[in-house]
Amino acid sequence: MISWLKQAQSYLGVREYPGAASNPLILRFWQLARLAGIKDDRVPWCSGFACAVMEEVGIRSPRSDGARSWLTWGSPLREPVQGCVVVLQRPGGYHVGFAIGQDNDGRLLLIGGNQGDAVSIAAFDRARVLGYRWPQGVAIEAVLPYMAGVPQSKSEA
Repeated sequence: MISWLKQAQSYLGVREYPGAASNPLILRFWQLARLAGIKDDRVPWCSGFACAVMEEVGIRSPRSDGARSWLTWGSPLREPVQGCVVVLQRPGGYHVGFAIGQDNDGRLLLIGGNQGDAVSIAAFDRARVLGYRWPQGVAIEAVLPYMAGVPQSKSEA
């Protein structure tokens, strides 16, 4: 399995804390992403999660809290492959996650942070995609498999 996907999957279910408290694990993502100045899990944290995962497996990330910063990271891909970074538009901003598959309707299945205020797997329409990226110098290992039963994303903010 692709090392960063395995690492990302180990965090499935990590959620924001309600109210003023912040989940210490999400704050740790900011530290791993070299963005330790952010001390709140209410700050959109999809890029912080993606940065932390890459840094944990020894791949330098953009070290940015902005999802759109991933569009200049690594190498561009024309089509998604399993493990690629996917940058999407969302109402009021951008979102980033890792492609793990596609459903029978052609939607991309992403594992990412801040998807419904948690690390989760959700389906996204391809019309929202701004770009696909791959770590520079890393061989592509797998095509994008088909998977069923993943809910459509409702919130990435």
